[in-house]
Amino acid sequence: MKNTVLVIGAGAAGLMAARTLCKAKKKVTILEARNRTGGRIHTLSGGSFFINTELGAEFVHGDLPITLNLLKEANLPHRSANAEMWRFENGEFKENSMIMEDWDLLIDRLTELKEDTNIYDFLTKEFPGEQFRTLRDAVWQFVSGYDTADPHNASAFALRNEWQHEDNAAQHRVDGGYCTMINYLVNECKAYGNEVLLNSVVKTVHWQKGEVKVICEDGAEYIAEQLLIAMPLGVLQAAKYEQGAITFEPGIPEYSIAILQMGFGAVIKILFEFSEVFWLDQKSRRMAGRNIDKMGYLFSDEEIPTWWTQTPDQSNVLTGWIGGPAAQEKVATPDAELLEQGLQSLANIFNREIDELRSMLVASRIMNWTADPFTRGSYAYDTVAAPEARKLLNTPIDNTLFFTGEYLYGGNAMGTVEAALTNGLDAANRILS
Repeated sequence: MKNTVLVIGAGAAGLMAARTLCKAKKKVTILEARNRTGGRIHTLSGGSFFINTELGAEFVHGDLPITLNLLKEANLPHRSANAEMWRFENGEFKENSMIMEDWDLLIDRLTELKEDTNIYDFLTKEFPGEQFRTLRDAVWQFVSGYDTADPHNASAFALRNEWQHEDNAAQHRVDGGYCTMINYLVNECKAYGNEVLLNSVVKTVHWQKGEVKVICEDGAEYIAEQLLIAMPLGVLQAAKYEQGAITFEPGIPEYSIAILQMGFGAVIKILFEFSEVFWLDQKSRRMAGRNIDKMGYLFSDEEIPTWWTQTPDQSNVLTGWIGGPAAQEKVATPDAELLEQGLQSLANIFNREIDELRSMLVASRIMNWTADPFTRGSYAYDTVAAPEARKLLNTPIDNTLFFTGEYLYGGNAMGTVEAALTNGLDAANRILS
């Protein structure tokens, strides 16, 4: 058992930590509940449709050092994903237009804020009445769409920091998809003689200082000196009776409370592949203008409000996205109904009959990440209590239990693969120290 570590979760954080531990001569066993590695990274490839298309994490949001250095180390190229953001409202396309009315005033008021509160209460107090309805609606859409957060819970301080440090640098996609990076980390772990065990659903963790015994759903048991819990926050927040939930014996009540104080978003992602690129045909050009080729992202007030193309790549794929409370409300909505809502949203935007779009649809995939039992959401966002909770959860328990994940990252790239990789590396260094 000497120098042994168990890692629960083969997503970006767990694998980055495991690879670091393996290189330091630790004996590592990774237990993954799914039948694949990657977690919220899930590249579709090898089929007839959606070649190297992302069902989960998709972009490298800026020149992020840990991610780009890992891609360079693995000799995995990446390419530009830069594209314009458009909006469709009141029957019109607005080209490259994401300016929010009264934005400067919003930032000024946030800068003056002395005590943290949730962004919904802040807006209600500081920007009441009909005069600021447009601003309140725009912030709600942005917080729930981009951050996939519930504005009733999202920290005003955290959003202020995010908006003051917005990185408008280059966006990238990984050639071959993000799973090429995941496969590299898996192969690195295996090259050091360590195991990655799939379909291993952990149910119970028995622990005492210097020793951990993990029991899986199938009865398999694993023993080690230390345990790194690299599961999504949404699964850690699951109730005891829900699939994927873990019981600690003895309990860790302070840490359990801290886990529940963190924010975890909701999201549904929809992939449509069409026989024709109808959004660039003559009818769409007459509606939207000749520069529609540059449109990468399209925001609207439709049921499925956000769409993006694969621009600047040429592709017949459109990706739909709905986040925050609106996605949470659809957690039990059948995929077939979500598909219809997606098609109807596009039909309304591009002034088409839904049957016309349905006839052009050659493939579809719906990923309701919030309904997925081994994810239960999208990615973390800060609540008012999150900074203190994060500080505790980044502190090991008796040098035996450790936590890692994108939700424990405190930098300016929250909710990203960069956040997961960074905290995974930090967690491994805590184990090694």
